Amino acid sequence: MKELGVDRTDSRAAKNGDVVSDTSRLVDVRESGRELVSSERVWSGPIFAVDADHVRLTPGQDPVARQVVVHHDAVAVVALREGEASSQADGAAEILMIRQYRHPVRACLWEIPAGLLDVAGEEPAVAAARELAEETDYEAATWHTLAEFYASPGFTTEGARIFLAQDLSLLPEERRTPREAEEAEFVPTWVRLDEVLDAAMDGRLHNPSTVLGVLATAQARARGWAELRPADAPWLRSPESL
Repeated sequence: MKELGVDRTDSRAAKNGDVVSDTSRLVDVRESGRELVSSERVWSGPIFAVDADHVRLTPGQDPVARQVVVHHDAVAVVALREGEASSQADGAAEILMIRQYRHPVRACLWEIPAGLLDVAGEEPAVAAARELAEETDYEAATWHTLAEFYASPGFTTEGARIFLAQDLSLLPEERRTPREAEEAEFVPTWVRLDEVLDAAMDGRLHNPSTVLGVLATAQARARGWAELRPADAPWLRSPESL
């Protein structure tokens, strides 16, 4: 008997009916077979909207109600340098971080540079480069994809892609963007990658792009930076995002 991503006939199945996954099928896929019976936009703003949906999960069953926060997707950047480019005495890998006040959680969070895909038609990698420049005054010559995630797929369309940016250089003064509001408090700071990893594992960091980004970076480093995906790799973005 087979289930999504699982084959109960797998010869490797353990004792007591345990299920062993078929990793070749371990991939999220778009599913279009659910019937959207109705959808009403009940609120709309510049960053997100709220839809009241009724969706039929199984043919013949009554539809269920779901409220959906329709949100812009986002990008985030692990800007990394090491070796002779590093400010660490031993040349250890370090990443650029900023500290930003986040009003909804009433906290100042250490984060990697990030921002919304809120410019019509802008490619994610281009948006990531723009955010890196705007928030840190740096640009990068080499870009790869590290990871993607949905912020909270139970209720919002928002997805995010995390990039790895390398071969960094400081922008000249005339190309820098003045920062306003919370961004005026930004102080771009180089932090040793291993120190950020320790902070994430100790529960001292709470921004999801940052935590996932540094963990993915550590894994990529362990693999010798091999098999990194290109910056324009396919991405399972929600078709309903703003």
